[in-house]
Amino acid sequence: MYIGLISDTHGVFDAPFRDFLEPVDQIWHAGDFGGGLTLAAVIAQFKPLVGVAGNCDNFNLRYEHPIHRFFECEGMKILMTHIGGYPGKYDRNALQLIDRYQPDIFVCGHSHILKVVRDEKRNMLVINPGAAGIQGFHLVRTALRFHIDQGRIHDMEVFELDK
Repeated sequence: MYIGLISDTHGVFDAPFRDFLEPVDQIWHAGDFGGGLTLAAVIAQFKPLVGVAGNCDNFNLRYEHPIHRFFECEGMKILMTHIGGYPGKYDRNALQLIDRYQPDIFVCGHSHILKVVRDEKRNMLVINPGAAGIQGFHLVRTALRFHIDQGRIHDMEVFELDK
């Protein structure tokens, strides 16, 4: 499975990001869609979408995109929530979910900072794709794409675009 990962679009899903994500099989969105169900629908028409609601998303979006998701992809357990944190600095709610589900990959957004780090203590990969939108303090808009095959994640690519 070829995955595209974005977060914090805050109402923006423009041509450079569509071009980068064109070859993927599925898009994961780690919250703060902005634009409510309208932007989520635009992304879902472009590619199959798995997303979670963020702290800036309206309540109606949560019917289709809950606060967190736990699912399997190609033999890997995935946990996704918007506010997550990093090893040693996890959000309290995220840590409870991590301990409950024990994922192989933990995906979050919120910080607007792209970060991929291994949590050795929990034997999981923590991925935050940064922010694909223009709202916020970040100077560079970012997205990721990668492959998941037979319980293995590989060939991760970063997309960067000046804000």
